[in-house]
Amino acid sequence: MSDHHRASEGGPSADALHDAFFALHRGLPRQGPGSDATTRRLLTLAGPLPERPRVLDLGCGPGRSALLLAAEAGARVTAVDLHLPFLDELRRAAEARGLGEAIETVHADMGELPYPDGSFDLVWAESSAYCLGFDRALGQWRRLLAPGGALVLTECGWTVPDPSPEARTFWDAHYPLRTEAANVSAAVAAGYHVTGTYRQPEGDWADYYGPLAARADAADPAAPGMAEALAATRAELAMRREHGGEYGYTGYILRPTDPRWRTRPEAPADLTAVHRLNAAAFGQEDEADLVEALRADPAAWLPEFSYVAEAPDGSVAAYALLTRCHVDGAPALALAPVAVAPEHQRRGAGRAVVRAVLDAARARGERLALVLGHPEYYPAFGFTPASRYGIRPGFEVPDASMMALDLAGSGELPTGRIHYPAAFGV
Repeated sequence: MSDHHRASEGGPSADALHDAFFALHRGLPRQGPGSDATTRRLLTLAGPLPERPRVLDLGCGPGRSALLLAAEAGARVTAVDLHLPFLDELRRAAEARGLGEAIETVHADMGELPYPDGSFDLVWAESSAYCLGFDRALGQWRRLLAPGGALVLTECGWTVPDPSPEARTFWDAHYPLRTEAANVSAAVAAGYHVTGTYRQPEGDWADYYGPLAARADAADPAAPGMAEALAATRAELAMRREHGGEYGYTGYILRPTDPRWRTRPEAPADLTAVHRLNAAAFGQEDEADLVEALRADPAAWLPEFSYVAEAPDGSVAAYALLTRCHVDGAPALALAPVAVAPEHQRRGAGRAVVRAVLDAARARGERLALVLGHPEYYPAFGFTPASRYGIRPGFEVPDASMMALDLAGSGELPTGRIHYPAAFGV
């Protein structure tokens, strides 16, 4: 974060401030908020990988993540950074751990990468995308992903709807922040589905700022550029201490959208096609009638979450619906029905429309989605048994079939009994 500060007119040279900044950070265990536990959590959310995945670690610093990915995921890691001493440190650590063959260090600009399209199964950027800016990073790195590949990156953002003037003034001067929902919208606009999010815990900041504060206390303020670097670092530490509840880092796990299926909210002209599709997909009128009953319930119907996937000819190929339900009074979303036209089943249309409607929910700041469905299908979207969160239905159902999805990745979900709209009849 501190490298957002620039030399002021009449102050030290940019080179002196640059050198002072890296002197403060040299040898620290972390160059940004993070932990091995967070790296492992993000890796789990990234989903299945090839046996020996090709990983591009951008802005790798001294390589804490690169070492873990090589050791625990069996990855062949290409680690990119502009600061040569960090790469030297990573090479020494890799050799010491017997990972020298698994990690290639590359001195390069992450905004001007020489690799061909589709070169990597996983593109990884912890605490580094800000160097380009979130939107530019999304646009430039997408082409690097092989089919089925994922982009995992962390980004600092607002965690409250109305940040204080002090926090906003600080961040606007260095790196204007957005909300998590706004970052999800940016990812969707850039051609990705958000397959998972994870808000990093406060301990990740302590693991970074604790050693940095100790280094600042021991630094010589008379060294060229150091007084200014110390002032900027201490201002950053004070901001976190006084306003840390207003912002934080979130990890985003992104996969390119399936180009075969265009997804969008339902339009008035789709109503007849949606009814027919639900009836055809289930071989009966029950689900089609359920949609109509939900559509007539103003407390349940959310038109922005009635989604279709189009076939290449423009016809409606798949449908997914989220409606308002509650968990002991707290708002949640119920995913039902999900339907695919018989002629398009098992071709990805259902997955595309479910991912799209969940993206829409994340982009609107929704926290929780629930589904009663096949326990071998919905975990691919991040759903896990609702009982793990202390959430339960008001009727008997196999535990594995009643699932919940933490849309914000914050771990802060309501607990208790699910109350469905009356149309569900439960």
